[in-house]
Amino acid sequence: MPRPKLLTAVRQACRLRHLSYRTEQAYVAWVRRFVLYHNTQHPSCLDERHVLAYLTHLAVDRDVAASTQNQAKGALLFLYRYVIHRPLGELGDAVKAKRPKRLPVVLTREEVHVVLTHLPDVHRIVAALLYGSGLRLREALQLRVKDLDFAQQTLHVRDGKGGKDRITVLPSSLHMPLQGQLERAKRLYQQDRSAQRPGVSLPNALARKYPSAPTSWSWYYLFPSKRLSVDPRSGLQKRHHINDSGPQKAMQRAVRRAGLAKRASCHTFRHSFATHLLENGYDIRTVQSLLGHKDVRTTMIYTHVLNQGTAVRSPLDSLTTHPSANNRWPVAKS
Repeated sequence: MPRPKLLTAVRQACRLRHLSYRTEQAYVAWVRRFVLYHNTQHPSCLDERHVLAYLTHLAVDRDVAASTQNQAKGALLFLYRYVIHRPLGELGDAVKAKRPKRLPVVLTREEVHVVLTHLPDVHRIVAALLYGSGLRLREALQLRVKDLDFAQQTLHVRDGKGGKDRITVLPSSLHMPLQGQLERAKRLYQQDRSAQRPGVSLPNALARKYPSAPTSWSWYYLFPSKRLSVDPRSGLQKRHHINDSGPQKAMQRAVRRAGLAKRASCHTFRHSFATHLLENGYDIRTVQSLLGHKDVRTTMIYTHVLNQGTAVRSPLDSLTTHPSANNRWPVAKS
């Protein structure tokens, strides 16, 4: 059989190893940029020196973030190991992009409440799950009907970041809104069954293992899109979940209407979930488990947010509250 073209071979290698479609898109894009940077030379003609030169170019000339450079490095390591079949050697001499240490933005409980009131119905439920269960946006949108357990008040997150599953809390205050969302999803499901559509996409090869699963109610998306879309891998027209751009744009509008000066996004709800749990006295290991962090050091950043400036009394407050100051701001003498 003729050898597939380079980018086609990268896609095949990603699907063979069950990488997510987002990862596949990112790897293909980085391989294309790498080839164009080296004047469309095939990667089999290039070696570690060329990879080092490209990674250094990203850091020095393009001034990319450290996470962006690491993603490019991962894509090229994958390319040479699984497509070129010639694993790369050491890449320690590349100029590394700077990784700034930033604390996450966290909303107060009052700010969370105000922002939620400015969100439309479906987007409000999505945002409430981000804050109430500590989900990432994509984890919330990929929820299936069977992932909700109202009796146990738990939520099953499947194939989260790093391909990991976890159990998190399902807020009791969301039971009624979620029941209403299930009714709306059920109407779309019945329309799909009446039209005999292929159903929804399943992870990995589950559709072959369970042929009836794509058309079953339990595997239907909790937040299905009103429009059908073409599955990029199978080419079939299926029902997908709502696009992540919808909740993101709705969040931006809600923050503006709420009059917040903070730069808040959908992910800010997840940061607020972790910080408020720590404020309520839950231990760091419990929060780590609910968030799905592999390393507790990732969760520890919320303790820095929690303690930042809260235990320190400013000397200015002591000055203005001194009896001789009469609790007034000092007035300059003319």
